[in-house]
Amino acid sequence: MQVKWKKLLLCIFITLTTEILFNFLGLDDLADYGEFISQKSSFVVFR
Repeated sequence: MQVKWKKLLLCIFITLTTEILFNFLGLDDLADYGEFISQKSSFVVFR
């Protein structure tokens, strides 16, 4: 598997930048909600 370094570094940079910016502005909950939305959903079954 070949790693696409430019794309990986760009994604990491964008993620860190938005996290720092939202935290500085006090909007960290909004950033966490965005991460929650972008994750694949998983179901938990309680018996």
